[in-house]
Amino acid sequence: MKHKTLLITFAAVAAFTVGCDKAETTSKQIDNLQEKTTAAAQDLTEKDYAYAQKAEFTEKMQAQLADINKDLDALEAKIEKSSDAVKAEAKPKIHALRLQTDELGKKLDDVKNATESTWDSVKAGSKKAYSDLKDGFNQARQWVSDKIAP
Repeated sequence: MKHKTLLITFAAVAAFTVGCDKAETTSKQIDNLQEKTTAAAQDLTEKDYAYAQKAEFTEKMQAQLADINKDLDALEAKIEKSSDAVKAEAKPKIHALRLQTDELGKKLDDVKNATESTWDSVKAGSKKAYSDLKDGFNQARQWVSDKIAP
């Protein structure tokens, strides 16, 4: 009987420890993802891509859009687990972000179809759309952090 109690206690402590390590790992993963996204975003907005680099620019922008959509899905899932009041307040914010992702998607279509003569204006428009979306997403993420306890 003593051994069973000791074994159960040991198993509970081990499970708790693994859970704590997993939480730290998840936190570290989020931090790493944010650093990676920030670095990629800086590359997109600071690097002056020439027309000859259109395919590279498009590929990086599509990857960033996919990352933001994935993060937005995760944010929505977190909101769905919250109170009705928070859900109601968040709905227009999420809708606005979805419209911004659609807009960036349209800008990326323009980038794909850009000619050498339209490249600079199309590139600038897509960079601005990306920057606006990224800012809006960061504000929404901060709002969710303020409204919903981790």
